[in-house]
Amino acid sequence: MSDTLFSNLPALEPGTVWLVGAGPGDAGLLTLLAAKGLAEADIVVHDALVNDDCLKLARPGAVFEYAGKRGGKPSAKQRDISLRLVELARAGKRVLRLKGGDPFVFGRGGEEALTLVEHGIPFRIVPGVTAGIGGLAYAGIPVTHRDVNHAVTFLTGHDSSGLVPDAINWDAIGRGSPVIVMYMAMKHIAQISANLIAAGRSPDEPVAFVCGAATSSQQVLETTLGRATADVEASGLEPPAIVVVGEVVKLRPSLDWLGALSGRKLLPATEVRAGNGHKVSA
Repeated sequence: MSDTLFSNLPALEPGTVWLVGAGPGDAGLLTLLAAKGLAEADIVVHDALVNDDCLKLARPGAVFEYAGKRGGKPSAKQRDISLRLVELARAGKRVLRLKGGDPFVFGRGGEEALTLVEHGIPFRIVPGVTAGIGGLAYAGIPVTHRDVNHAVTFLTGHDSSGLVPDAINWDAIGRGSPVIVMYMAMKHIAQISANLIAAGRSPDEPVAFVCGAATSSQQVLETTLGRATADVEASGLEPPAIVVVGEVVKLRPSLDWLGALSGRKLLPATEVRAGNGHKVSA
């Protein structure tokens, strides 16, 4: 069956690099191109957030190189990672750069691709399911719902220095975006919550933290903007996490399909009521 699925797809050629999104966790969310690249690669250069189940799909004999970057922990420099891809391609290897989520959504894929261009290395971009959409879907939280919002903003909670980005116009986002999805924001949630409340968001607005999204260790904390900092500290949850602010969080009791597989009774939307307490669930 795999031969049929892959028959019309391009091959990962020697001396080339594929920048591939592995999705938020579940190996089933890999694209066909991602799976084909794993089956053909000589070397897989992978991030910390790539699920081991994805790596198991690599061909026998493939070499794995870890290039993870985690906040607050020793990590390879981005320029070194990019130049390593050049080195491997010039050695005639079929190189798969496997990144969590989507390589072009807060994934530094653009930086790596530009380095490949600089050195004349052929490459292909293989998009993946970004955690800000797929991870929330696995938590039963839609990023859009026509009865709730017609816009959504995606942002990063820290810049290259590790601080909350100065370039973000929190006042404009707070006033203009009904749903806000934040990557790498848990560490700075106190400042971010204060920024949004100062911009006019209600302290009672629903917030959810999704940790280990789309994996067997997934946990979800449901809270509010005003309680987010205290509840995160009390929960013991740790990054990486996707954080979502907005009324779509209230749909989770109706749409937590993973919870339903474990016995949770889903409620019709008409029965869902707002609550200000915090709740952590698997």
